[in-house]
Amino acid sequence: MMPCYQLPISQMRRFGLALILPVALLGVAFPNQLQTATAQTPRENRPLTIRADIQEYDAKNQVITARGNVQMSYPARQIQATSAQAQYFSKERRIDFSGNVYILQQGGNSIRAEKVTYLIDQGRFVALPQSNRQVESIYMIQESDNDGQTAKPAPQTPAFKRSN
Repeated sequence: MMPCYQLPISQMRRFGLALILPVALLGVAFPNQLQTATAQTPRENRPLTIRADIQEYDAKNQVITARGNVQMSYPARQIQATSAQAQYFSKERRIDFSGNVYILQQGGNSIRAEKVTYLIDQGRFVALPQSNRQVESIYMIQESDNDGQTAKPAPQTPAFKRSN
């Protein structure tokens, strides 16, 4: 077999074309798929907007504290919240709300409590009431498609029996 550097120029061009052509076709055929994969990275930054009378940022601990008429909007999770105070712990990916907390999700689900912790990665709320009170949650339940009739009727309540 003849070494590559001794091949005639016409054969080297054909050999180079044979190598370059499949690479060029792959580049032309798949550029949109590569762009889509880049756009779907799980660590994409999403805006979280906080409005308040006073805000502080602790750079060392990466904590934002907002006090007074706090309003938070987190469109990526379709969440809006109001409270007297909120703290965003960016390292822990957690938001603590306190003082007359009201959280509303798109679709109408809501929580009203004295303190609420939102765990961002888990998509979980932990709510605590004021002393001697309760947490209030409202969940919107979708009715069935049978003209408001559920597929299965509710069970009958047993008759009341006196125990004397």
